[in-house]
Amino acid sequence: MATAEDVVQDLYLKIAGLDPTAEVRAPEALLYRMAANLLVDHARSVQRSSRRSAEWRLETRTVMDGQDVAHDPPADEVVIGKERVRLLADAVASLPPQMGRAFRLHKLDGMTQAQTAQVMGVSVKMVEAHIAAAIKHLAQRLRS
Repeated sequence: MATAEDVVQDLYLKIAGLDPTAEVRAPEALLYRMAANLLVDHARSVQRSSRRSAEWRLETRTVMDGQDVAHDPPADEVVIGKERVRLLADAVASLPPQMGRAFRLHKLDGMTQAQTAQVMGVSVKMVEAHIAAAIKHLAQRLRS
């Protein structure tokens, strides 16, 4: 959306900069040609920017012990992330059996609520209730 707005703005500026006394035989064709040229210019600019970014990442990457560490998060963030995952896993494990199964099937395994209901042999409404209760339980557990 921003690209379209930028192109329209640039097109407006180009049209405003045209010589008002110049005769234009096909104004629509001129407008389309100008817009097409601006889009091509924008696409080329994006490609150049992407290429520069990729080259910069390649030039600035750090290799230690054969591992590329330029994109690795800081060690403290890794530790905090692992602790959060452990806490979440413990909280999920503490859910009542049916609630935990519904939560795992839907949220972790990616099944739809209808698929989860079919696997569990319950109604979709029951799965919805289990998932809502699980989320409430997990939120309370993780806050404390």
